[in-house]
Amino acid sequence: MAGRLYGVGLGPGDPDLVTVKAARLIAEADVVAYHAARHGRSNARAIAAAYLREGQIEEPLIYPVTTESTDHPGGYQGAIDEFYADSAERLAAHLDAGRDVVVLAEGDPLFYGSYMHMHKRLAHRYEATVVPGVTSVSAASAVLGRPLMERDEVLTVLPGTLPPDELAARLAGTDSAAIMKLGRTFEGVRQALETAGRLDDAWYVERATTDRERHARLADVDPATVPYFSLALLPSPAATAFATPQAGTRAPGPGAVTVIGLGPAGREWLTPEAQAALAEADDVVGYGPYVNRVPANPRQHRHASDNRVEAERAAFALDLAKRGRRVAVVSSGDPGVFAMAAAVLEVSEDPQWKDVPVRIVPGLTAAQAVASRAGAPLGHDFCIMSLSDRLKPWDVIATRLTAAAGADMVIALYNPASQSRKEQLVRARDLLLEHRDPQTPVVVGRDVGGPEESVRITTLGDLDPATIDMRCLLIIGSSQTRAVNRGDGSTQVFTPRHYPA
Repeated sequence: MAGRLYGVGLGPGDPDLVTVKAARLIAEADVVAYHAARHGRSNARAIAAAYLREGQIEEPLIYPVTTESTDHPGGYQGAIDEFYADSAERLAAHLDAGRDVVVLAEGDPLFYGSYMHMHKRLAHRYEATVVPGVTSVSAASAVLGRPLMERDEVLTVLPGTLPPDELAARLAGTDSAAIMKLGRTFEGVRQALETAGRLDDAWYVERATTDRERHARLADVDPATVPYFSLALLPSPAATAFATPQAGTRAPGPGAVTVIGLGPAGREWLTPEAQAALAEADDVVGYGPYVNRVPANPRQHRHASDNRVEAERAAFALDLAKRGRRVAVVSSGDPGVFAMAAAVLEVSEDPQWKDVPVRIVPGLTAAQAVASRAGAPLGHDFCIMSLSDRLKPWDVIATRLTAAAGADMVIALYNPASQSRKEQLVRARDLLLEHRDPQTPVVVGRDVGGPEESVRITTLGDLDPATIDMRCLLIIGSSQTRAVNRGDGSTQVFTPRHYPA
């Protein structure tokens, strides 16, 4: 008896938005299939991971091409058609053997989903059930808090791949719209919205409901930052009731600046105190990627800037507060550790801002986050240093690094390398090896808490500076730091709380 095919919608990204039926079918399936790019990572599998069980057969369906060129004789479309045909036959082999197959689909399986290509090729041969999921359009509307349509209004869903002139004509003839498939099409979509006279009403939503969610007015978005998993939304015209306050409106009560630590990554790293402070703000000020981590609120104004203008950013925030605004200045990690708290307090010494209250709300540091993933390498005395010589000369860094190494302290190194700073870590490693055994444990944490998190344990002798970039944090052990292999095959690093007499 042949197996049954299921196209299972997983919703827009939050695993909690997977339906009860979808979760049950995933757990019961003999075979779980999912589409993935050539790097092998699958958003669909990541969403469904909590519902998978041991012993299931996984079938990653890896696209041969995405946006790049191909030497397939049929061109791009020929390569994709051949891929879908081969994938369908791989699934058919399981179905013929009596195995039930669940094909995971982000959002809804039949709403711009890859599952539809399996359904077209297999549903006439086998029993097939489609389990709907929450679409990205619904998720975008929800995170913006803006209705899609009301009463007799018409919603139109459009692909951003349409020529800008045709897209503009369709936008001019509808009440509400969702424009899918952004990424490389973003500038054409923006042009179409402007031509249709709808740009001021348009919103941008990226990876809705995930920890990488970002949303803002579309006119304010940098095209270079737009991924494929994003959309443009023209909400219901009736949503003008939700309009952003006009610039220059004053918040009730006196203004103030609150410098807030967002922690090292997603919302789960944010403290309740920080959440409350963000909720009270009229304006959010900070380096662009950090501002993007704060959920957009139409009531608030967002002011993103480059990472090299800390003093200007601080002055701007203080000036807003002087005019009666409640301003949140956001930093990754803790704002008092190589971040905006010192910059704001330094600039606030200027007499023109002496009456502006400044409050600091702490956050979980990157050093703490990396240490927790590795074990307890900061269990005894430690110091934190930045290897960046942008704000202090290398001679000072070398002197402090030598002193910390000579004192046998664990050292957490921030900003170890960047595209323009490669030699500093090489020189730092050489200095440390003058005081530390080459077998000293080293923890390398990258993007901890983020989607590309990696933590690896190496030694000072084996540390390769070429593998380190700006998103890494290093923890260099002391003479007492130990790396212990656990029964499950993992390695944990800790520094004992006692020190030999």
